[in-house]
Amino acid sequence: MSSNAFFSDLLASISERGRSLLGRVGSPDAKQDPSDLILLCEALLSGRGEASGTAMAREVLDRYHHLDAAGRLSFFGELARKYGPDRERLAQAIETWRAQPNDDDASDLHFASEPRRQELIRRLNRAPGGTSDLVAMRADLLDHLNGDKELAALDRDVVHLLASWFNRGFLVLRRIDWSTPANILEKIIRYEAVHEIRDWDDLRRRIDPIDRRCYAFFHPALVDEPLIFVEVALTESIPGAIAPLLAEDRQPVPIERARTAVFYSISNTQRGLGGISFGSFLIKQVVEELRRELPKLENFVTLSPVPGFMHWVKQASDVPLSDEERTLLEQLEKPDWFENAELATQLRSVLEPLAAHYFLKARTSKGRLIDSVARFHLGNGARLERIDWLGDLSPKGLRESAGFMVNYLYRLDDIEKNHEAYANQDTIAASSAVKKLLKTEGRRLLSFSAD
Repeated sequence: MSSNAFFSDLLASISERGRSLLGRVGSPDAKQDPSDLILLCEALLSGRGEASGTAMAREVLDRYHHLDAAGRLSFFGELARKYGPDRERLAQAIETWRAQPNDDDASDLHFASEPRRQELIRRLNRAPGGTSDLVAMRADLLDHLNGDKELAALDRDVVHLLASWFNRGFLVLRRIDWSTPANILEKIIRYEAVHEIRDWDDLRRRIDPIDRRCYAFFHPALVDEPLIFVEVALTESIPGAIAPLLAEDRQPVPIERARTAVFYSISNTQRGLGGISFGSFLIKQVVEELRRELPKLENFVTLSPVPGFMHWVKQASDVPLSDEERTLLEQLEKPDWFENAELATQLRSVLEPLAAHYFLKARTSKGRLIDSVARFHLGNGARLERIDWLGDLSPKGLRESAGFMVNYLYRLDDIEKNHEAYANQDTIAASSAVKKLLKTEGRRLLSFSAD
């Protein structure tokens, strides 16, 4: 960390010297004009001095920060329309390649096709704190996309560079525990996206007991800023519900009896890094860390939410339900429906087969699995192990998933095989128990058709 601090101080010093040379001072209280900002970007691209370039990069980012939403949209539009490839240079490179293709000409063609905005973004990244500002800028860009093809092209360029800067080789895995600095712990509380952390006591219950672990990826350019973190419970067996794992009065599992590591919450913290995958690397590295520490662990599973299930049931036109079943599902609007044993049994007979269909058969218009959590874990090589009835009785869980949760099993010997089958043949690795539920749905549909 000290070397990172030294490098940051050095950049700041260079930037300040550059400001003195340029005679440029930002006016943070003034409204900034996007057209003036574009002129400064042109100056940044055309300049060659290190100190002046660093100062200009910092000033571009400072001025951008003070644009309102309309000004930022205008700025993004200018970058999209006017900072693409140099068309004349690209046309010449294409002609040269066609005349006599060779490796040198291919390289020239590659560099000629690069949009000018990529070099601009690289230069902005040289500013002190530039990486963090660019991640935040990309989050703003996502707010403005709305199907705009020009902005989508700009976004691809930003993602291309961020994916390079945030590749696995630069990420550092750190364990989060009660001795972790408070500023990082505060961010864990704030960024938790799956199961809300209510207060410091709640956080301590998740990271301090002997049967709990939390790990996060960090990047040298974003010191003390977790990019993604995973919360882990060490248990004796595979759990089917979240409440016992988070209960205030639960008894910790003696570490010598733990046989299962449960990944029950994975949270991305930086919206600007959306679409850049860290999760697969995080889970696999945490598995290796836990295996080294606790060689008796046998199972590595998730306890995952199913946030889109009820939306699919209510909205999808191909959900196979009779009128009687749709009427029955209206009982889900009652907040305490699960406390009625007879009603819960009736609903389970309808919902469990539907859940199997949702995970194994339902697709988007582009042919992808509907459930984003399923796409993530199955794409990582996990197996759909179990669908957990009434696994999440929180208001959110009942509203979004009728209480369902799901276990994905990471069996190390099968990860690569499952990944390849899913990526190449769209084959979903699933346990016999889950497949049996799908057969139950098939029998139900046959009965429905006969009626």
